[in-house]
Amino acid sequence: MGMFMGIDTAASGLTAERLRMDVISNNIANANTTRTENGGAYRRRYVVFSPRTREPMSFEQTLAQATGGKKSVGEGVRAVAIMEDQQQGPMVYDPGHPDANADGYVEKPNVNIVSEMVDMITAHRAYEANTTSINAAKAMFSKALEINS
Repeated sequence: MGMFMGIDTAASGLTAERLRMDVISNNIANANTTRTENGGAYRRRYVVFSPRTREPMSFEQTLAQATGGKKSVGEGVRAVAIMEDQQQGPMVYDPGHPDANADGYVEKPNVNIVSEMVDMITAHRAYEANTTSINAAKAMFSKALEINS
């Protein structure tokens, strides 16, 4: 296991959570957008993550076999897609709205501000946890250098 692998793993988490916060911010900014370039109301977007893995080294293979652990070692996370939520937004009666249909209903975006704020808080806390992990690794490296001096 490389000396900086913990930092690399946490850095991938930082990147992923930053992207997640950007997507959530975009959802909040478009919470009232009833007309998009593609037509129709704005659709909520979300990020799909996938674990990054690498082939285990010989020590890690031995450890995994001895403990019945997994065959690959985690190396962080990566964003694989930004998906659009296909659930229809609420229909609101507003016959004077320029985007109203023949019956006077307007489709609003399927963005729930409360759940977006909860997601934003969760992403922010995960970002902070990864930052704390990097700072802990830096402190350990610093102490290890002091031992040799």
